[in-house]
Amino acid sequence: MKAQEALVVATRQLTQAGIAGAAGDARRLLAHALGIAPDRLTLALQDLMPEGAQTRLDAAIAARAAHQPVAQITGKRLFWGAEFRVTRDTLDPRPETEILVQAALEQPFVSLLDLGTGTGCILISLLKSMPFARATGTDISAAALEVARENADVLGVSKRAGFVTSDWFASVNGRFDLIVSNPPYIAAAEMAALSPDVRNWEPPGALSPGGDGLDAYRAISRGADARLMAGGRILLEIGPTQGAAVHDLLAAQGFAKIAILRDLDGRDRVVSARKPTESSSCALS
Repeated sequence: MKAQEALVVATRQLTQAGIAGAAGDARRLLAHALGIAPDRLTLALQDLMPEGAQTRLDAAIAARAAHQPVAQITGKRLFWGAEFRVTRDTLDPRPETEILVQAALEQPFVSLLDLGTGTGCILISLLKSMPFARATGTDISAAALEVARENADVLGVSKRAGFVTSDWFASVNGRFDLIVSNPPYIAAAEMAALSPDVRNWEPPGALSPGGDGLDAYRAISRGADARLMAGGRILLEIGPTQGAAVHDLLAAQGFAKIAILRDLDGRDRVVSARKPTESSSCALS
């Protein structure tokens, strides 16, 4: 069978399984089965399927038909121009999170703390773009931290990145001039409405803290002052209805210059704030 024929069959199977974007997913999974980059697939469509490729494709299509995310099947996800390893122990990096990375890079920083680092995609992207900076990434999941360490090594920033098992600030020492986080923020009542790709396959603790979805922001806003240099910044990814609540949590802890940044769809996506400058501060202004 030619690769083109295999692609037609795979697309039909995913469509029948009710997978949105079946054609695009089938192309990515065929490229994965062939061991080539997705942008090289067109050149291979008239070739016969190599030995073992059809078996790999069948397994991948079956997994996707069961709503396993493509990134988990291939083990890879593109974020901020780099390819990150993804597993069931980590969230699949979303394009919307690049809004946080872009905002963080608008000003220089030398010491970074990434709370709930997951794959390490935020921390690593920031270090690759800020070559003089160093960073600490935390996560409560030891398995997620192993993925982050591997990504940092493969992407060339491991010498400037440290990773710590920590429940938010519990095991963190020192001060930083930038704190970032994409914490769990989905309310318990909203979990049932998530797509099965997310609800059944991504780590529940990385999706929701339970309750109203704001517990992570409460913990971060309470602890950030002790770990942020005077004049330092904090950037938090949020759900689209949480801007006002997170704004108020940070304001109650004395943070200033609080702003809500929107994503490309016009939805609230990131809350940024700054710790007021003190005369003794040596932070970046």
